[in-house]
Amino acid sequence: MGDSDLGKQIKHYRKIRGLTQKDLADKIDVSNVVLSRYESSQRTPDTETQVKLADVLEISLDELYGRQPRQAADDPFEDAEALMFSDKEGFDNLPEEEKEAVKKQVDDFLNYILDQKKRDK
Repeated sequence: MGDSDLGKQIKHYRKIRGLTQKDLADKIDVSNVVLSRYESSQRTPDTETQVKLADVLEISLDELYGRQPRQAADDPFEDAEALMFSDKEGFDNLPEEEKEAVKKQVDDFLNYILDQKKRDK
């Protein structure tokens, strides 16, 4: 993907979000002149600015570069299970009901930790 495509993507997603150049420029801490140069491919945003753009535009960096986003697994535990339980001897031999109970406990614990972190802020 060339720089001109990046500029087109920035402009495309800015318009989808209903932002003016000034709105987006303010949100990513650049002048609207600089943003205009990004969109017209006269200038390429640095990595930090690209991350800000993706965050503000609510897209992934892949989408910012015109790539299709990766599809999330149908089962949110699919990747987590592979990472957490694959080396745990005997987990694969548990009945499905017990596996689901373990997953639920892990999910509940994670939600508890995340709630605690929110409260600490």
